[in-house]
Amino acid sequence: MTEILSDMPLQTTSVIEGAGFFMSSRAENQILALRREDQKQQRLRVNVDSGGCAGFQYTLHFENTYLEEDIIFSSPAQVEVIMDKMTYEILQGSTIDYVEELIGAAFVIKNPNAKSACGCGNSFSVI
Repeated sequence: MTEILSDMPLQTTSVIEGAGFFMSSRAENQILALRREDQKQQRLRVNVDSGGCAGFQYTLHFENTYLEEDIIFSSPAQVEVIMDKMTYEILQGSTIDYVEELIGAAFVIKNPNAKSACGCGNSFSVI
């Protein structure tokens, strides 16, 4: 079960409508650990790109820069997640989590807007 930091979405200074964006404490702790290893104050960029076997796929990577039109979300521990407006439209109400299983560990986005997903869970459809 995903442990959400609070019932409230992550804070943002951007003007947005919709359900916001959430983060589990496991995801927040893993991002903090990765940032400590890299010694940089980087933001996690979350994108939704076309591709994968179901139509869309998530991509995540760290970067220092952002565009003026990006939406920046911030957790209580100052973990920043950035995304463009199109990505937010698809991900609003979603929770980013970090899961560790026997086959590996990964960030997982639990998207209530996804109507279907491929068998491996790397791509999804909103139609």
